[in-house]
Amino acid sequence: MITQSSITQSSIDEFLERLASVDATPGGGSAAAIMGAMGAALVSMVCSVSIGKKACAAAEPELETVRAQSETLRLRLGAIVAEDVAAFGSLMAAYKLPKESEADKARRADAIQAGLRLATEVPLDCARVCAQVVELARRASEHGYRGVISDAGVGVLAANSAARSAALNVFINAPALKDRHFAQTSVAELDKLLSWCALESEAVYALVRKKLES
Repeated sequence: MITQSSITQSSIDEFLERLASVDATPGGGSAAAIMGAMGAALVSMVCSVSIGKKACAAAEPELETVRAQSETLRLRLGAIVAEDVAAFGSLMAAYKLPKESEADKARRADAIQAGLRLATEVPLDCARVCAQVVELARRASEHGYRGVISDAGVGVLAANSAARSAALNVFINAPALKDRHFAQTSVAELDKLLSWCALESEAVYALVRKKLES
């Protein structure tokens, strides 16, 4: 069984080999979560390097706060890797349930809907967390040490890409949900979130580039 630790504690080469294999997991959802975790890790690194630098002395309390928050998000995104694998597994198991009798069909239909809901909730949560990483990347970019400020830019781009990647798993599952209110509100929330992330990540990228060129 693939678990969070078996993925996140594997080497980069091992993870990429699994990603490239015929197995459905890990897949795009796990990749999105790890991408977001990389963004959070870069935000943490910018803060860690900046703390103690004379040029950043006045901003140390803010940098310490950002680092604590980004580390919390990094760990959360690592946990989402396992949640994504479990969600996909539950959905695939539901599709394999027997459908001989009417009772079988009803149980199978309910299980599929439960699986679809979970497979929508997990990537939606991933996108929410990635949006928080984007917000923290701005703060790290505003207050971080110039020598590592480019890493804050890489972090915000990774987090934005992760949010957009997670969104695709919502878009593929939401149309099949019978709970249309949940499906529609989830997509509406995601559309709003992605619009904000796109604008904010571009703004942070521009901020970083301006600092690097000054």
